[in-house]
Amino acid sequence: MSDPDTATADRHSRDASIVLGLCLPADTVLYLLLPVHAGQFGISLAQAGVLLAANRLVRIAGYGWVARLYAERGDRAVCTLAALASACCALGYALFPGFWLLLAVRLLWGLSYAALNLSTLALATASLSGSAQRTGRSRALIAAGPMLALPAGAWLADLAGPRFIFFILAALALLALPLARRLPAHRRPRSAPQPARRIRPPGSLDAWSFMEGLTLDGLFIIGLSLLAQDALPDWALLAAGVLMALRYLSEILLSPLGGRIADRLGAERMLVVLSLATSAALVGFGAGWLWACAFLIVVLRALQLPLLAPIVAHRHPGNERIQALASRAVWRDIGAGTGPMLAGLLLPAAPAVLVYGGAALLLSAAALACLRRP
Repeated sequence: MSDPDTATADRHSRDASIVLGLCLPADTVLYLLLPVHAGQFGISLAQAGVLLAANRLVRIAGYGWVARLYAERGDRAVCTLAALASACCALGYALFPGFWLLLAVRLLWGLSYAALNLSTLALATASLSGSAQRTGRSRALIAAGPMLALPAGAWLADLAGPRFIFFILAALALLALPLARRLPAHRRPRSAPQPARRIRPPGSLDAWSFMEGLTLDGLFIIGLSLLAQDALPDWALLAAGVLMALRYLSEILLSPLGGRIADRLGAERMLVVLSLATSAALVGFGAGWLWACAFLIVVLRALQLPLLAPIVAHRHPGNERIQALASRAVWRDIGAGTGPMLAGLLLPAAPAVLVYGGAALLLSAAALACLRRP
């Protein structure tokens, strides 16, 4: 039987994860529909790329501000505000024409996601006992919303146009409000005053977060999209939606398993082993074993997702934990924002095996460096 602190952490983590799982589908469906239907949103394809990157760029700049607001206001107030903002963003996708209005909405969503993501990470690691398993369950709950929304969005876009689905997703985000109001209201203590900032090189976990974002959320996802278009040109939208949904399904099925294994074997050791296996699969993906290696990468990614937050919590106990979690999220966003741009530059100009082989080498080096501290 779990102790009260662990049971409370489980409950709060579950509620926060469901809140994010209800708010996230509008963003993931936009990734699916905006490039294909850019004209119906009143923008060019180039502007669609900027809009899809804007939420990550604002998080890179705004995570520190979000972390301070989170510490001052607590989970309940911040997640309630973020859920309301998420519903407004979905309505904006449904109604707003043109680049500038959509850009404002994307920037608002970026800050909202930062707040919701930080809350799920902080609550999953509020008790170090079982934190990896709790983080795995959290990732599974978050993934459920996008997994169901992506095929539905592709199907409804063919029936009613690409904007109608966002009215439904706005209502879905509003369903998160009662759960957000159940989250703890207490504020979090501030870290001790820090000395004057100085430029420091990224630590090992920063480098790994960057490389994971670059390879798995950037280069690999772009490769999957190109593969779907080449293999099934008549069903490209639905195929891409199903592929993206399978990515989230793997999180639902495998992230809790990854968390349980990490609690038994150690998250750091498991991170290194899975990263090396992912690197080997990336080389095979670039060499032409597309479907088998794509499936393997999706599985390995899902198993890795619960690992970073518990490692950060163990290395940064106490008041430093929130800022440390935010810092790693920033580095992952930098990598995930860089990956698609690199893919667009490198894949047309260089053999895929060199592109993915180079990324695999860098990911392996970053993982091995995590065995050293910090």
